[in-house]
Amino acid sequence: MRVLIVDDEAGIRKTTRIAVETAGHEGVEAANGARALALLGEEPCDACFLDLNLGREDGLEVLAALLKAQPALPVVMFTAYASIATAVEAMRRGACDFIPKPFTPEQVRAVLARIGQTRNLQRKVRALETQLADEVPVVDLDSPEPGMQRALEIAFKAAATPATMLILGPSGTGKSVLAREVHRRSERRDAPLVTVNCPSLSRELLESELFGHVKGAFTGAIADTTGKVAAADGGTLFLDEIGELPLPIQPKLLRLLQEREYERVGETKPRRADVRVIAATNRNLAEEVKAGRFREDLYYRLNVIAVTLPGLRERPADLARLAEGYRKHFAARLGKPVQRFAPAVLAAFGGYAWPGNLRELRNVIERAVILCTGDSIELRDLPEEFAGGPDAQITVGAHVTLEALEAEHLRRVVATARNLDEAARILGIDPATLYRKRQKLGLA
Repeated sequence: MRVLIVDDEAGIRKTTRIAVETAGHEGVEAANGARALALLGEEPCDACFLDLNLGREDGLEVLAALLKAQPALPVVMFTAYASIATAVEAMRRGACDFIPKPFTPEQVRAVLARIGQTRNLQRKVRALETQLADEVPVVDLDSPEPGMQRALEIAFKAAATPATMLILGPSGTGKSVLAREVHRRSERRDAPLVTVNCPSLSRELLESELFGHVKGAFTGAIADTTGKVAAADGGTLFLDEIGELPLPIQPKLLRLLQEREYERVGETKPRRADVRVIAATNRNLAEEVKAGRFREDLYYRLNVIAVTLPGLRERPADLARLAEGYRKHFAARLGKPVQRFAPAVLAAFGGYAWPGNLRELRNVIERAVILCTGDSIELRDLPEEFAGGPDAQITVGAHVTLEALEAEHLRRVVATARNLDEAARILGIDPATLYRKRQKLGLA
């Protein structure tokens, strides 16, 4: 690290620089605020030691100037007048640590070690964020479809409030994506968004994951754990597939929603948590209530702001744009020069029911990019249900375009004919016309 040392005493600067350099870092010295700012202007620093009593200058004012020049600079304050009041004031104004004079070289090295650990963690977080951005396609929440526009309008109006939200819709419609966007637009954006997948664990383990447990609460509980409610304190708790939350846990969740209180498993001490709850499900919770599988009071407590996301089949105007976004993402991620979809592919997309919604669309296009051998995704790169397998969706009378129907008919005739000349005779066109049509539809 490049460490800036700001002190009006030359002996202190030299001693500090030696401690910094013996720890493997570079030390640069400044006797006053002006010189310190000049050094920052030449090259950013990774840490700074600053004397609180800097001759005629006020160290706190110099602190403010340094942080204005380099806002993320970790500044450690030196002072011969150590007191709780000055320490608190320095930290309040942005210092990251405080060392009273006289200090030892070991204290300087210990502080630098902590700053170095923090920098390493920050780098890891940035690397993980970059990796996640590369792994996950850019979220596209724009839509000309009225149903989707209405859902997003409700969600985004409620985002800035603390209201509990219930996101409904079939699997794969982007409920978790919307939950993340609501959190990002809320006043809790700088606090954690913690996700709990309700059907992923047994009742006992799910209760422990949610609320935590104390040592000895059950077999295998060898230490205290805090739970995800505590982890989400001050932020957002996203309960995915809330419709599958076991009945015995439901009153405990209701208590959290109503009273902001909960208890860890094996403990009777109530704890408080300030969490905003967003829940999602593909089930009809009203029907679950009638069937006795979901508490009515919890349903109404969750159903403050309800948003229903339509399935992909109900969003035909979005299909081509979303497909194109996935194509660009996976082509870049996999390093393949895939530039477009063949017309027959887009026609097949339009005639397909998409039971898996956005999740299925993403998977289909990732597979197609992997299998594609040219710059255009062709029908042969799609799964069997798109390419005319036994469960093909493109049939006479189906809600598909004429182009999709023509492409499917041509493909089947060519597949069963002995050669292209015979296929042309069956279709009642000459071989040259058949060739042009196959090229246009991406079947050649």
